Amino acid sequence: MSPPLLAVRGVKTFYGNIMALKGVDLDVCEGEIVTLIGANGAGKSTLMMTIFGNPRAGEGSVVFDGRDITQMPSHEIARLRIAQSPEGRRIFPRMTVLENLQMGATVADPSHFEDDLRRVCALFPLLDRRMQQRGGTLSGGEQQMLAIARALMSRPRLLLLDEPSLGLAPMLSQQIFRAIRELNTRDGLTVFLVEQNAFHALKLAHRGYVIVNGEITLSGSGRELLERPEVRAAYLEGGRREAAGGA
Repeated sequence: MSPPLLAVRGVKTFYGNIMALKGVDLDVCEGEIVTLIGANGAGKSTLMMTIFGNPRAGEGSVVFDGRDITQMPSHEIARLRIAQSPEGRRIFPRMTVLENLQMGATVADPSHFEDDLRRVCALFPLLDRRMQQRGGTLSGGEQQMLAIARALMSRPRLLLLDEPSLGLAPMLSQQIFRAIRELNTRDGLTVFLVEQNAFHALKLAHRGYVIVNGEITLSGSGRELLERPEVRAAYLEGGRREAAGGA
């Protein structure tokens, strides 16, 4: 079996004296969608940010494609073709949609820009009609699409998605999840997904992990985790009702 594209080993991350991650082990293999689920404050976003170098791991290692990136600054990690769509979108609100996408493309070969622009507009047609509109005037769903599209403009081998459905109406959430599946099945893009909507995330993912208080407590295929009674009790009942009820 080939080594994982991303290997997290024994990672501990600290905020001052508080240990937010307590020795996390996790693998993402090339061509997979892997999801991490857990309650608020469990350490999901901290792990995502630690992989991208801010904050840095206090102990343990993060290895990408056989290269130790644990102590690399984030801009160098981005040049290795890892892209992040962070929690809260964090687009550039005063820049137009096109300018946001140009910012995402700064680490990619400029000769691919027009092709990549067409590709993200085919994935998110709404953005094509908003090219000259400022990012801050877009709806929440449109901003989320822009954040993912901006990440895709760097031509990543690994896409890190942090809470892409957070705060979105169910219809928009499903559109985002469909886009993630298409990127994976059509383009073979490797995706590491942190998501509170455990039901949709586990349906989408090849494999999943559960994090509780900074520690991985369960792992398995998406289907296996969907069927685990403790996962269903802790994470699925509310999410399923929310998805059905249009909350």
